[in-house]
Amino acid sequence: MVSKVYTTEELINILAAERQACLKGDRLKLEVNVSGNPVIDQFIRTDGLQKFTAYQDFKAAIHEYQKEYLVSGIIWRELTVKGKTINYPEVDSQLIALPSDLDILKAAKSSILEFWNEVTSEMDLYLSVNNSKQYQQIIKADVDRIAQRTEWANICCFEKSNFLEIILQLGWGQPQEACYKRGFPNSGSEFIHAVIPGNYPIG
Repeated sequence: MVSKVYTTEELINILAAERQACLKGDRLKLEVNVSGNPVIDQFIRTDGLQKFTAYQDFKAAIHEYQKEYLVSGIIWRELTVKGKTINYPEVDSQLIALPSDLDILKAAKSSILEFWNEVTSEMDLYLSVNNSKQYQQIIKADVDRIAQRTEWANICCFEKSNFLEIILQLGWGQPQEACYKRGFPNSGSEFIHAVIPGNYPIG
């Protein structure tokens, strides 16, 4: 019987501390082999891989904890662009989304899209293609089509004195697996970049 169930914020802090410990070399998974061939492995530095694997194992244990004790992966963000503000849910990048979290994300999709449409009118739109190595200019109707076939949305912004880029992520499945095509086709996402006319996406 667990006397105390950790909160989302506590799990995020625990993961951050563990990540630092792994990066410093305080945690290593010593049995990691690069090639599986002991003759070759003796010539390859494995400390980076050992640190990475140790953290990945710890993170997987935290994800199991989340499932067992129903600890949400959602954090709430606030974004203000062009004088308009939105509060929206996002799954922390180190945690997983529970089924109830996915319901929250799906419920927030329409308000995120509404906010996006308000703050990006008069901006140029680009779809990220080729694993974010290239951008293809699109129109609002294209965004609407993508939105119809996705489950949830996320939004972020890069702003400097003379530059504004607002990125809309439209995804499906587990957000943790959606960004880098790790979970494709069960999870995935498309990124749409809005920039001031004449500019090009940098995010």
